[in-house]
Amino acid sequence: MMGPMPATPRSLDVAPYDALLLYSFGGPNKPEDVVPFLRNVTVGKGIPDSRLEEVGEHYYGFGGKSPINEQNLALKAALEAELARRGLDLPVVWGNRNWEPYTTDAIDELERLGAQRAVALVTSAYSSYSGCRQYREDLAVVLEKRGQLDADGSTGVQFDKIRSYFNHPGFVQANLDAVADGFAELVAKGGDPRAARLVFVTHSIPDTMEAASRLSHATYSAQHLDVARTVVAGLAERLGHDVAWDLAYCSRSGPPSQPWLEPDVNDHLEALAGEGVTDVVMAPIGFVSDHMEVAYDLDTEAMATAAELGMTAVRAGTVGTREPFVRALVDLLLERAAIARGEDVAEETVGDLPAYRSVCAPGCCLRRDGEPSGVPALCGSGLTV
Repeated sequence: MMGPMPATPRSLDVAPYDALLLYSFGGPNKPEDVVPFLRNVTVGKGIPDSRLEEVGEHYYGFGGKSPINEQNLALKAALEAELARRGLDLPVVWGNRNWEPYTTDAIDELERLGAQRAVALVTSAYSSYSGCRQYREDLAVVLEKRGQLDADGSTGVQFDKIRSYFNHPGFVQANLDAVADGFAELVAKGGDPRAARLVFVTHSIPDTMEAASRLSHATYSAQHLDVARTVVAGLAERLGHDVAWDLAYCSRSGPPSQPWLEPDVNDHLEALAGEGVTDVVMAPIGFVSDHMEVAYDLDTEAMATAAELGMTAVRAGTVGTREPFVRALVDLLLERAAIARGEDVAEETVGDLPAYRSVCAPGCCLRRDGEPSGVPALCGSGLTV
């Protein structure tokens, strides 16, 4: 059951940090960007441009532009407004792994600002290679290319990170609000909320990455199930009746021979239709904003599948810039600053899982279970590989 939102931490001290890095995936802004962007995403995999052009059709269908960049700018503005509201003077710098502004551009800006120690806020709520370690590796690799990496980490701007925040009350509250809005939309479309199936959706990952993610505390899928159970409990209280639900996945890639987490959301919709389900609310709890995986895989593909099956379907919103989520991110910043100062901190969580580490353990969230990547990663116990 969702209780009241926790009070803002009493300490409003951001020390030792003098900047916040809003750190994201990135996306193309125009058609000419699409293939170069996809080259960045798939670097080292030897995928020919002809295949990238095929994959890029998802982007070309939206004018060659991903919504993620504008949404990051909106989140940056919301964070700046919340910091100002609390009287916190901390610049917010935006950087991406795969497109402009790149990680190195963000570090350039941090240096121009005179930052000495920055805290990174990754726009992925969950702990896995793709959602955590890959960002930490990218920081280390970029610093190494700049000649700013040694055995202890950065020789320039120092970096820490905010913990994976999937079970922070504010993230869960914002998802609950979004799902409740989705059920209200379903009713407006003539659907039956008591008979409706709630389908939580997240990005699929390879099974071996799922297995490796257990070292962080619980696997990637278990993290999502924990959030889903908490949201459903709050939703049932609001609606006054039980809600049937499932977890499905989208956006898998790679060869068919490589096992990824299932079921695919389209396959799952077909299975639900076979069970006689006619009303569905899809909730993309694995995403913090409505970027391409949501715009194409859910709004385009899954909604088309639901229509073909004769379902009344609604796609609930993501947390985006909802107030509980933005407040939560600033609370997490203050929490991380207090930890960095060596203070005892009561880390706020909901659900059954503990608060995740701010300092990642060696071997945490590898790409493949039991196979060190050989790539250094910042924000861990030493310069971990």
